[in-house]
Amino acid sequence: MKIKIDVDCTPEEARTFLGLPDVQPIQKAMMAEMEGRMKSAMSSMDPETMMKMWMPGGFEGVEQLQKAFWKSFSGDSGKG
Repeated sequence: MKIKIDVDCTPEEARTFLGLPDVQPIQKAMMAEMEGRMKSAMSSMDPETMMKMWMPGGFEGVEQLQKAFWKSFSGDSGKG
């Protein structure tokens, strides 16, 4: 035997019925705080500083990595 019940209600109505707290005001406040912090962090960083953080070795490190890959793929072990 199967019993099927369809409940048509909004999320707010379901929260109220189940006795759950309404967290929307807290969520909006936290999102606004996060947005403010992200904007201030992004405005204080210039592109050069960001690149130095993301690539500490700079472009020289990328070039060395590329050379190492080419050596390994070409079969050149660097000996001799």
